[in-house]
Amino acid sequence: MTTYSVVDLIRAKRAGQTLNSDQIRWLIRAYTDGVVADEQMSAMAMAVFFRGLDDDELSTWTTAMIESGERMKLTGLSRPTVDKHSTGGVGDKITLPLAPLVAACGAAVPQLSGRGLGHTGGTLDKMEAIAGWRADLSRDEMVAQLNTVGAVICAAGPGLAPADKKLYALRDVTGTVESIPLIASSIMSKKIAEGTDSLVLDVKTGSGAFMKTEKDARELARRLVSLGEAAGVRTTALLTRMDVPLGYACGNGIEVAEALEVLSGGGPADVVDLTVALARQMVKAAGLDDTDPADLLTSGKAMDVWRDMVRAQGGDPDAPLPVARHAQDVITPEAGVVTGIDAMSVGVAAWRLGAGRTRKEDPVQASAGVMLRVRPGDRVVAGQPVATLLTDTPDVIPSAQEALANAFTIGADFQPRDIVIDTIGY
Repeated sequence: MTTYSVVDLIRAKRAGQTLNSDQIRWLIRAYTDGVVADEQMSAMAMAVFFRGLDDDELSTWTTAMIESGERMKLTGLSRPTVDKHSTGGVGDKITLPLAPLVAACGAAVPQLSGRGLGHTGGTLDKMEAIAGWRADLSRDEMVAQLNTVGAVICAAGPGLAPADKKLYALRDVTGTVESIPLIASSIMSKKIAEGTDSLVLDVKTGSGAFMKTEKDARELARRLVSLGEAAGVRTTALLTRMDVPLGYACGNGIEVAEALEVLSGGGPADVVDLTVALARQMVKAAGLDDTDPADLLTSGKAMDVWRDMVRAQGGDPDAPLPVARHAQDVITPEAGVVTGIDAMSVGVAAWRLGAGRTRKEDPVQASAGVMLRVRPGDRVVAGQPVATLLTDTPDVIPSAQEALANAFTIGADFQPRDIVIDTIGY
């Protein structure tokens, strides 16, 4: 492979020039191998943030990230495989009821998940609130569980797209997380390397999402779907709202509890609606759309799969979830109708309470978070609790209260909107 000057490549992209396939492949390989330094790749990430990557550049960039590691082969399964990925939000516990629900419909769901960073929660952090549950599985354990249970939620192994792991850590500390091509290549390099037959994406837009505008979210969805289809993975994206947190619970253990309500046939309407909408797309992609996932939520079959899935990974599905040592209500001074709850503000409050982390190595509190007491459309009176702050470290409560100072909007009336805005692809 030809060797290039990384400084020349940075300058070229900074000037808005197109990098060719050989240049991109060399750059990703050299960075993975430590030839290109972190500060140099940081400069390249910032150049991409401002100048972008065209479709050909993005395709090559993603392929090079896949080729930096291994590709899993989910062979020998008796079920079609389908996975789901969310671009991240507040109160987004959808994976927890969704994976067992789709497995109950007859698919194999290899849900390789991550940990939270900043205001967005991580699926693995939520699952680790369950006593004994473990995130790290070998490939053989994962395949065996997919065969017997039908669903697995676990950490991606170190061999999958190692270039992405290095680059993701850089993006978080250099202000380049929100770059559409860098998000797209990060998500799809891992999902394509994972080896799933089909993929459904939940691309969120709004204050609590990385894509604040619908225009940007649509562009991200288009590029994600295009990358998946080009790699032979049947890919669909749902564009969904993230102006308001999903459900009432925003934390780790409390989100598990809310997911269990959904699996029991109850739970908040928005969480149920999005779970079912994604499940319908997943079973369609897997060729199993003769079953309506909504029916299986009320039948208890999805809950049976959940219990089997938790047990298979060492967890106790009957163990009590952790309870925070300190609770503090947030009171509204106004009367009227709740017209908005800012998702970003709630996410920051939960993070400050201990539910999230600033650095990847930071611990999280399983019991911390924000429990909303109202939803948009609810009528409130002055002095009514609208949220409860939960934490084991009470000294952080004032900073969480500060984050929520303007989170609740009270008005005269509220017009509900569907959580799913559009479907892109397939």
